[in-house]
Amino acid sequence: MDSPLTLALPPHLRLEGFGLHLREWSEDDISALVELYDDPEVARWTPVASPFDTMAGQVYLAEAREARVQGRKVQLAITTDGVRPLGEVLLFRNKADERDVEIAYAVGAAHRGRGLASRAVRLLSDYAVRHTDARRVVLCIEEGNTASAAVARTTGFTLTDDEPVLRMSRGREITLRTWRLTGETG
Repeated sequence: MDSPLTLALPPHLRLEGFGLHLREWSEDDISALVELYDDPEVARWTPVASPFDTMAGQVYLAEAREARVQGRKVQLAITTDGVRPLGEVLLFRNKADERDVEIAYAVGAAHRGRGLASRAVRLLSDYAVRHTDARRVVLCIEEGNTASAAVARTTGFTLTDDEPVLRMSRGREITLRTWRLTGETG
């Protein structure tokens, strides 16, 4: 069931800061999507299709556009030059509590270790705080995902005592812990 609450988004969202340019995906990005998402680590921690081929990329982009039009989610390519996607960062209403907005992210294998996820989360968090009516900005991270937990701590998120969130991902139930933005970076 779709959330009755939507995100008030401008017609085109482009964010710049921390050495990044976050922009919406285009048809020209299909091969970059495949490069980013056809990766065992991405398959392990995200709900995207695996294997992720050109057809999966086309479906993914179409679903992203539909969610965007409906105001449910915005998915932005992480770039350093405004052109070449190195990863993705998403903003959407949290399914466990619609008063919250959730950020999710992935960085391509060839681009990890450069602080891209941390900078993208920081930039999108700043936007969410200023431009949404959210009670909290949250990350939902699967237990054992130490890289994402490190991103959370670095970008000013702290682990909450919220009940774990259970979600289905490719036929298996996963347990996610909720981190909330507090503004204290470490």
